[in-house]
Amino acid sequence: MSGTDHAQAADGGARQPVIILVRPQMGENIGAAARAMWNFGLERMRLVAPRDGWPNPAAVAMSSGAARVLDQVQVHDSLAEAIADCTYVYATTARARDLTKDVATPEHALADAASRSARGERVAILFGPERAGLENADIVQANAIISVPVNPAFASLNLGQCVLLTAYEWGRQSIAAAPIETEMAGTRPANHVEVEKLYDRLRSSLDRAGFFWPEHKADSMQTSLRNLISRLPLTDADIRMLHGVIRTLVDKSPNAE
Repeated sequence: MSGTDHAQAADGGARQPVIILVRPQMGENIGAAARAMWNFGLERMRLVAPRDGWPNPAAVAMSSGAARVLDQVQVHDSLAEAIADCTYVYATTARARDLTKDVATPEHALADAASRSARGERVAILFGPERAGLENADIVQANAIISVPVNPAFASLNLGQCVLLTAYEWGRQSIAAAPIETEMAGTRPANHVEVEKLYDRLRSSLDRAGFFWPEHKADSMQTSLRNLISRLPLTDADIRMLHGVIRTLVDKSPNAE
């Protein structure tokens, strides 16, 4: 293990997968991959025989601030050398291969990677060169395959996109986020008293305007209106605005209060 690897193990690097770009051709795509990784907290990148050598100014320009990833890049001459310290390796590919291997979606693979990493294993994920992807000689060195469920009529993903999809799934495992969260924008949910007062004002204004007609349907119409108001996720600001709407409409009505 190199000095860099020792440092990574010490600071928790073993708890996240290593992203390995095999024979990448363009510095811009390396930079895009680094940016995608850092968006979701991944920072361990290794390169295998990059076509244009390393370092690459085009990668730095494209990374848009993901220097933390590029500063720690390790370069290897062969894939075998790059994965030598890894305990489990996933290979990404969009094409069918005549190989007997488990094929996982990114969601399943990264959940598995999180479990393995939490146990102290070092997981690697391989991405092939831009033009043709990984070769069978690369894939046979992996334990399993990641395949993105895309349109079979157009299954091509560029390198940055593929890394982004994978990094996103890692982020889902490691970054706490509520599935949905309401931004209150300085307001708060309306309480029951405020909703009831709004309904009472609306009902009385509509009653004076003759809305609840015919008379034998008035009770059911009022019940439906009250139920509608209850279903709305109103805030205190919404309540104030709706009071203003009712007041304006009533003031302009011939039967104004």
